[in-house]
Amino acid sequence: MTGSETPRKLIIGVSPRILRQVPQELGFRGKTLQYLEQSVAQWVMALGAMVVMVPTVERDSLIRRAHIDIPDIVAALDGLILQGGADIDPAAYGEAPTHTVGAIDMLRDRFELELLRGFAAAGKPVFGICRGMQLINVAFGGTLYQDLRADGATRANHVHADLYDEHVHALRLDPGTWAGRIYGDLHEGRVNSIHHQGVKALGRGVVAGAWSDDGVVEAIRVDGPAFVVGVQWHPEFHDGRNADLLPADPLMQAFLDAAAQARR
Repeated sequence: MTGSETPRKLIIGVSPRILRQVPQELGFRGKTLQYLEQSVAQWVMALGAMVVMVPTVERDSLIRRAHIDIPDIVAALDGLILQGGADIDPAAYGEAPTHTVGAIDMLRDRFELELLRGFAAAGKPVFGICRGMQLINVAFGGTLYQDLRADGATRANHVHADLYDEHVHALRLDPGTWAGRIYGDLHEGRVNSIHHQGVKALGRGVVAGAWSDDGVVEAIRVDGPAFVVGVQWHPEFHDGRNADLLPADPLMQAFLDAAAQARR
């Protein structure tokens, strides 16, 4: 690239949610949909990067893994965002499922774990949201509470079906960690809460940086040169409707800055 050329925008991959039981009114009878809820994509693009969806490639699908594999995806993209969604299969962290586990998707688990490890090994940043944060912890040997209340982690509800992203709680930030440094002098705040599972034992090199007021881990970073981080809340839904919630953009800007640095 010469000095007169404009550098290309960062290209960020977002892993999709998977819908296997498609409502009749959508059509696609007997088919599977992979999709992005618009808030994450709009959040990334509002800060100047481009977004592409990284479809889950199943080993037994029409697309053979020889046609496109993890190194191809890692080489083409500058960073990876892992969305929320279905519960992670407890087998991924060495446990049998209890009755509290909701819908799981082992194919998504397997593919996203491969993606995550590929980006981390290449020194490219990974940002996990809700389930995505939990997956990062599992990838590095950590475990999860299959249900926060049933497993005795808290008496509080971290999910409210009717309120959804309007259900909020207090947050405590450790100023000595990446999460605390992002928000400077702000050591506490409020965030939304849309989850019933959470981090139990931290994985190897995984450091917590924020907690809810009842002690549930709300932010993590993997110790090492790659920017591999996650938050338990959904910052993409902190869209200004509730001025009391932590601003979302400092998180995304830190991720995009890490992607730009890794590309250099």
